[in-house]
Amino acid sequence: MSKPAKRASADAPILVTMGEPAGIGPEIAVAAYRALHGRIGAHPLKLVGDASVFESCGLGDANAVIATGGKARRNPGKPSAENVAAVVEAIETATAACADGRAAALVTAPINKAVLMHAGFKYPGHTEFLEAITHAPRAVMMLASEQLRVVPLTIHRPLASVPGSISQSAIVETGEIVLASLKSFFGIAKPRLVVSGLNPHAGEDGEIGEEENSIVAPGVAMLKARGHDVRGPLPADTLFHAEARATYDAALCMYHDQALIPIKTLSFWDGVNVTLGLPVIRTSPDHGTAFDIAGTGKADARSMIAAVRMAAQMADRRQTAGS
Repeated sequence: MSKPAKRASADAPILVTMGEPAGIGPEIAVAAYRALHGRIGAHPLKLVGDASVFESCGLGDANAVIATGGKARRNPGKPSAENVAAVVEAIETATAACADGRAAALVTAPINKAVLMHAGFKYPGHTEFLEAITHAPRAVMMLASEQLRVVPLTIHRPLASVPGSISQSAIVETGEIVLASLKSFFGIAKPRLVVSGLNPHAGEDGEIGEEENSIVAPGVAMLKARGHDVRGPLPADTLFHAEARATYDAALCMYHDQALIPIKTLSFWDGVNVTLGLPVIRTSPDHGTAFDIAGTGKADARSMIAAVRMAAQMADRRQTAGS
C-alpha cells in the first residue's frame, strides 16, 4: 500500500523534471519556466535534473534548478544510455520531494522508453515507474483537456495481449479512482463516466466478441451498484463526437490507442497526461521526445505549459479539499 503524501504548503513549488536530455523535454521545460515567469499562482517553478542540461537550453538562472547528482550530456537528437541514470534520478528526486511535502506536484518532461529499457529500466513508461516507486496499488493514466478526458484501462501493452488483460476488477478499480479524482482534483461534484467496449460496435450483443457481456458490462454494473453514474459498454466509434462528449466527464477505454487517438486529434497541443491513483500529483505533456526537432528551436511548449497549469490547479484543489 502507498503512504499518503505529506501535505505541502499552499506555496510549495511545482517541480518539472529534465526528461530525456537528447529530446525536446529540457527545451520545453525551460520555455515553460520563462513563459510563466518562474511561477504558477502561489507556486514557484523548479526544474529538476542536471543543471548543465537546462543551461544548454538557455535557462540562465541557477536558482531555478534542483540539481541532481547524476550527470547527463545533451546531444540533441542523439539519445545515449549514459544519460539513463540521470534521467531516472530526476524522476525519483522530484517524486520524493512531493511525497514528503517539500513540493506540491510533479510535472515530467518526456522520456525515451526504448533507450531506458535497453539500458535495463524495467518499466514501460512513467506511469508504471511511478506506481512502483510510490507503492501505489493502481496507477491510472488519464489524458485531459478542456474538450475531453480519457483513460485507457490497459496502457503500454501489445494490442494482441489486450483482451486477456482486461478484467471486471480492473474496470471497477480504475473507474472508482477516476470518479474520485474527478471530484477531488477537477471539482466535479457528481462525475459521469462512460465505458467503451473492446470490440467494434461494443460486441454487437456477442456477435463480434464476448468481452462486453462477460467482462465490461458486469464491471459497469458493479460501479452502478456502488452509486456511481456510469454507462457502458458503449461503441467507441460514436463516443467522441461533440454531442456525445457533452454527456460525460471522462471516458474509460479498453486500450491505449482507443483512448489516445481521439484526444490527440482534438487537443494535441493542450492535452495533458495525468497519473491518478498515486499519493503525489503528476502531470506531463501529451507528446514524446521529438528527437527530429530537438535543438532546432521548433519545439512547442504549449502542452508543457498546460501540464504545469493543471498540476497547479490539482494541487490547489487538494489544498481546498484538505486531502
